[in-house]
Amino acid sequence: MKKIITNTSRRKFMKLTGSTLAASSVGFNILANNQPKHLFNADTLKVGLIGCGGRGTGAAVQALNAEANVALTAMADVFPENMTVAFNGLMDEDIADKVKVPDNQKFIGFDAYKKVLATDVDVVILGTPPNFRPAHLEACIAAGKHVFFEKPVAVDAPGIRRVMATAKEAKAKNLAFMSGFCWRYDYPKRDTFQRVLDGQIGDVLSIYNTYNTGASWWRETKPSWGKLKKELRNWVYYNWLSGDHIVEQAIHSLDMMSWAKGDVLPVSASGVGGRQSRVEEQYGNIYDHFAITYEYPDGSRGLHHSRQQKGTDRAYGIEMLGTKGRCDINVWNHHEIKGETNWRWEKEHDKKDKNNMYQTEHDELFASIRSGNPINDGLRAANSTMLAILGRMVAYTGKTITWEEALNSQEILGPKVEDFNWDLDWKMADIAKPGATKFI
Repeated sequence: MKKIITNTSRRKFMKLTGSTLAASSVGFNILANNQPKHLFNADTLKVGLIGCGGRGTGAAVQALNAEANVALTAMADVFPENMTVAFNGLMDEDIADKVKVPDNQKFIGFDAYKKVLATDVDVVILGTPPNFRPAHLEACIAAGKHVFFEKPVAVDAPGIRRVMATAKEAKAKNLAFMSGFCWRYDYPKRDTFQRVLDGQIGDVLSIYNTYNTGASWWRETKPSWGKLKKELRNWVYYNWLSGDHIVEQAIHSLDMMSWAKGDVLPVSASGVGGRQSRVEEQYGNIYDHFAITYEYPDGSRGLHHSRQQKGTDRAYGIEMLGTKGRCDINVWNHHEIKGETNWRWEKEHDKKDKNNMYQTEHDELFASIRSGNPINDGLRAANSTMLAILGRMVAYTGKTITWEEALNSQEILGPKVEDFNWDLDWKMADIAKPGATKFI
């Protein structure tokens, strides 16, 4: 039996391929001659993958495992080697018989996403870096495709506004528009947050959430490579590509903070951040720590802390204090309520009740498409992304900024997707200095 890339093995797959995978790709003849053949019929849902990095490839595996009558028929990336690794990885899975990508539907280049959309795919998976997301989402919905897209949905407020408009267009066209905020599909968290929303800890007064990690990955580059290729290989370190790590990574904790508040939007935010241990030029222009306070309309506070610093202790969780008790979550293995109600998910459920949230995302996505009532969480995903962008804004500038001011910001971090080419000479912004960097 071949190994399916699931919750744990997907991370191993990403680690093994991390030195070669980056933004997207193409490659290979189908090697399934001795595999059981998936039989196409009129009801087959055809999937296109745009962005063949580790996350995009993992999502493709989960999509192909979501139901029996689905097939991958097109792939796109800007790096040929990404396509090679991704295709070979898919062909080494139990779903290899569902990988039906002919050579003429393996596309390379910055316009490769358009070529995937010109095929007869029904569902598109977007696994490219976040700065590409608004333009790619617009193109998917304009082409009439259902879409699963990774978080975050944009790197700046103009991008957020584009995604909000696209989410409305997807709704009007009855197209799936589903984001990769995976904890929303984790059974223990669904149960726990529903209890919080049902009032088991009373009115939520404060929420402390963390995403503290060690150093992030970094990929070797070659002196012969051009500037853009080097930056795309290490896109997480450039805020115009990733949005900074509060947007690209810590956004999961901010999304859970929003979940605890019933997705009510904050009034304003203030905070600090900086670059202490990751100061070398190879790490682009992002910070390595943030501490942000969000104020909500009812006067409650959301307190966020995140860092990516080698040798530091890790913390990934959320603590909620209410008028009737508290709720503590360590995202991987602890979900507990204390107070008038005492409850712990792990005491009431066996390990077998714990699901693979990545797979559940796609199971529910494809079931919603089949039902004719496709999932559309685009507005919520845009708001959660905007929480992170607001946090970055206040840390970069040292200013208190309202939600409305941030959402209406005119700052654009990167070039238009349509302008991308290997000779693009885009100068990244200087490293932000609070008190000197201006809010735009």
